[in-house]
Parts: sequence; C-alpha cells; structure tokens
Amino acid sequence: MADALDTGAAPPRRALVTGAAQGIGRAIVAALLDAGHRVALLDRDLDGARASAAALDPGASRTLALGADVREPAQVDAALAELEAAWGLPDVLVNNAARSAGGRVLEIPLDEWDDVLATNLRSCLQCCQRCAPAMRQAGWGRIVNIASIAGQQGGVANGAHYAASKAGMIVLTKILARELAPDGVTVNAVAPAAIRTPALEALGPERVAEIADAIPVGRVGSAAEVAAAVAYLCSPEAGFVTGATIDVNGGLSMR
Repeated sequence: MADALDTGAAPPRRALVTGAAQGIGRAIVAALLDAGHRVALLDRDLDGARASAAALDPGASRTLALGADVREPAQVDAALAELEAAWGLPDVLVNNAARSAGGRVLEIPLDEWDDVLATNLRSCLQCCQRCAPAMRQAGWGRIVNIASIAGQQGGVANGAHYAASKAGMIVLTKILARELAPDGVTVNAVAPAAIRTPALEALGPERVAEIADAIPVGRVGSAAEVAAAVAYLCSPEAGFVTGATIDVNGGLSMR
C-alpha cells in the first residue's frame, strides 16, 4: 500500500519572505505567488519591497510589503505584528535576508562580525521563534532557510563571518526540524552557490565568467532555480522532507 501523502488540511495561503525586494528573495516571492500563496515581502528597503510587490502582483491583492531592518529585533516584531493584524501569522516562512562580507578572518572587525551574524543568523532565529508556534498550533507549516555553499565548505570569496552565519543556519535548521516535526512543521535549508544576482553582477563580467568556468555545468545559476527548490520545500508534497539542506550549486560541491 502506498504511503499517505501529507497534504495537510488545506494548502497554505500565507507566506513571509525576508530580504524580498530583489535577487533571490524576489524570485522566491514570484514562485510562491505562482504556487497560490499570498506573500508578505519584508525588507529594510520598503520602497523596493513595494515596487517588487507591484510588479509581481498588479493590484496588490496577494502581496503585502513590510519594512524592517532584520538586525533590529523591535523592527522585526513590529513588522510581524502588522502582518498578523492584516492576514495572521504565516503558514510558510522563508528566511532569506542576508549580508555578505569578505576579508581575512584575523582582520574582521568585531562589530562587522556581530552585524553579519545578526543579519543572517539571529534574524532567522527571531522569525522562527515568532512564527513557528502558530504553525505548531495549526499542525502544519513550512520553514525554509537560505544558507550557502560557504556554510558547508567555508568562505572563499566570502568572509569567515558570512560562512559561519550560514553554517549556523544549517545547524539551526536541523535542530528546529527535529523539534517541530511531530507537529507537522518541516524545516529545511537551501544552499546556493554562484547565483546571478545584483551582488554577483557587481563583480564584473570577467570575474563572473571565471566563476562559471569552475562550475561543472558550465554556468552560474539563476535566482529562479533557487526559488523553484524553495517552492517545492514549501509545498504540501514536501511533507516527508525535513532537516535537509538542498544544494543548488551546479555541481560545484557534491555530497
């Protein structure tokens, strides 16, 4: 007899994506809208979040732009309170907000270390602490954390603080997954590498070409390819996947 598919009582209809104004975050918003969700876009660039919402959802019937700097817990709490008042807390949470930084580990200023960890890792914890209890109570939820190949291998182009924050996110994913699994809430991570975003484009075409040459598939990835993996993990069909880190890296790292 085939195993039962965990589809939940009903498809989720409320999602929250942090760092949603551009790049991978914006692509995730588009994919979740395509999957039928209402999506709240949280970003410190509120005008950018509003512009992305308007472009992806003309009429803004299924989007809500929220302004918050994820380094500031009070701002995150205020944004989540606004979302809760408008729609209720989300069925789906995607922790995507991040700061990338480089530099030699022995030369990283301590305030920069703290800033990167607060942006990338502490904000993930805060959003999970705030949203997961409602998912647990409902008996259904999806959390996806956007990690990085740097968190698996250590940073090359990125600094130790960025890599440490993403490694911490992968471990936090496993701990949360184990704790929330009995309540119908899955927690997974996606670890991209060399994705064509404004940050990658800023390196210039020659450097991007060099990066592409080092990837087995012979090119850099697209934000839409990362978003497709996220959309699957947020779906009812992914109910038997939890605690996993999905690699979206063109074969740059194989496990």
